[in-house]
Amino acid sequence: MESVKSVILAGGIGTRLWPLSRTHNPKQFLKINGTSLFQDTWQRALRISGPDEIFVVTNHAHQYLVRNQLEEIGIHVPDERILKEPVGRNTLPAITWALQHVEEEFGTSDVVVFPSDHYLDVGAMDEISAARSISTQYLVTFGVVPTHPYTGYGYIDPGEPLPLGARVRRFREKPDYNTAKIYMDAGFLWNSGIFLFSTGVFFDELAKHQPDLYSRFREGIREYGSLPPLSIDYGLLEKSEKVAVVPLKAKWTDLGTFRAWYDHRPHDGSGNAGHAEMIDSARNFVYAPGKHTALIGVQDLVLVDTGDALLACHMDSTEKVSELVKRFQERGDTIADYHLQVHRPWGFYTDLERSRFFRIKRVTVKPGKKLSLQMHHHRSEHWIVVSGMADVILGDRTIHLRQGESTFVPAGTKHRLANTGKIPLEVIEVQIGEYLEEDDITRFSDDYHRT
Repeated sequence: MESVKSVILAGGIGTRLWPLSRTHNPKQFLKINGTSLFQDTWQRALRISGPDEIFVVTNHAHQYLVRNQLEEIGIHVPDERILKEPVGRNTLPAITWALQHVEEEFGTSDVVVFPSDHYLDVGAMDEISAARSISTQYLVTFGVVPTHPYTGYGYIDPGEPLPLGARVRRFREKPDYNTAKIYMDAGFLWNSGIFLFSTGVFFDELAKHQPDLYSRFREGIREYGSLPPLSIDYGLLEKSEKVAVVPLKAKWTDLGTFRAWYDHRPHDGSGNAGHAEMIDSARNFVYAPGKHTALIGVQDLVLVDTGDALLACHMDSTEKVSELVKRFQERGDTIADYHLQVHRPWGFYTDLERSRFFRIKRVTVKPGKKLSLQMHHHRSEHWIVVSGMADVILGDRTIHLRQGESTFVPAGTKHRLANTGKIPLEVIEVQIGEYLEEDDITRFSDDYHRT
């Protein structure tokens, strides 16, 4: 039997985990435990697929995060393996696009679709592989036996038993607490969002239940943004009569809220998770790296500090964090979009301090990478090399700076910073001007084709 192919969905944002998760560095790329959920997902996929049989669906904003994080674990993938949606259209178009690429390259294939922002024990890979025995007849989804009546997940109602799993009788949206208890007592399963599809069965069912979407992909998509935004559940699985659910015995959680993170992490004797000094405090979740944190007489609190933002909420209110993010977005506050550390295709920068007329960054450029040839109208920059060696284009000059050396870039001057060395280049950048935002940039040349 040919190996199964894998598709990793990596375009979500995860607003319920603000301030850890932001638009330009969402939860699947966070390294709370040393590696990111995305990196962990890729490593799991390698247990059932070859490195050249894994496709990632992401978007233009996150494509460099995908590539950078794969390079960190020693993976170099060709550009055609990273599918970049110009605009998000939910899971059905994304999965259809990926499966079409798989079929064009490998022919009719079994494909496992993984969300990139879940925890899943690696033992599940054997369970997933075993489900290939029914993939030529059914669209297979994987369910998880509930451990408590949770309101944050969708539910699956298993019907007629199959040699493996059962046919799906119906899908249910996220319920209230009392309804979740009824579902749990009735043997419903949590919907994990993990799927196994034969491309042949998938496209047959898509042609039957979404003929317009099927035709547009088969004829070649010209305007991806004009596709209807449809979830795989609502757009296909709820309509098809060929859907099966296989229960997963391995540990799984979607880690979508701080309550889920609290449940997932180890606790002390008083039920606290995280690093802090605690007195008369119980059942708290704390994440405040680099800070001495102390709680006294506090129970059921979520406390998250990222340096530029602080969240404190009751453990029972973690689902409401997305409402807070919506408020920031409605008033155009970029605190919902950017961390202090911002990733770029050439590396990243970290904001150290800023006020009205100055901004200080630490800029890290990966070996062999360079920034665009650019100019700023409203700010000057002073660069000080901390480590590595910098190659600098400054107007019509090219200069080389070593550790401890510096240069000044006047406003209105074309300039470029590059690292041709073998180690990362670190530069302290001091910006001075009356306007210091990132959109004050004119690019003349760019290796990454940014406008």
